[in-house]
Amino acid sequence: MPELNTPIIAMLRDAGIAYRILPHQNAVTTVIEAAAERGVEPDQLVKSMLLRDMGGQLALACVPGTESVDPKKVRAALGCRRMTCVDSQHVQSITGYSPGMVTPLSVMGMVPILFDPSLGDFDFINISSGSPMAGVELRYQDLVAFCQPTVVDIRRDGELKA
Repeated sequence: MPELNTPIIAMLRDAGIAYRILPHQNAVTTVIEAAAERGVEPDQLVKSMLLRDMGGQLALACVPGTESVDPKKVRAALGCRRMTCVDSQHVQSITGYSPGMVTPLSVMGMVPILFDPSLGDFDFINISSGSPMAGVELRYQDLVAFCQPTVVDIRRDGELKA
């Protein structure tokens, strides 16, 4: 793979955060496929969901790869009215990234970022590199220190893992 230099990689490099690029042999569309390509557990992938409340406030909710975000819990954490996922057609126009490639780094300083505490179950987690052909592995604590998310329970309860 030629040297990967995306805005996300540049942010990590410029901040002096240690990371490892995990290239894919194939483009992926699911968490399970991405985890298999990267050789990691699916829950090590950070699933990032962009939500919007009725007043237009945006937030990025992040959970482990096989979990789902509970919009009611996000709403409660932010003190918002009803929150729903931003439809995939608008995610890129808001973040600059297509669905599946949005990371906390891609919205830092633009919207509140919430992490479910279960993301800390692994020392190393994976985010998108900004390219469909690679992920980035970094320490959970480094991502938290850099992004300064609110860490609060936002996982949907009672679902079977996918």
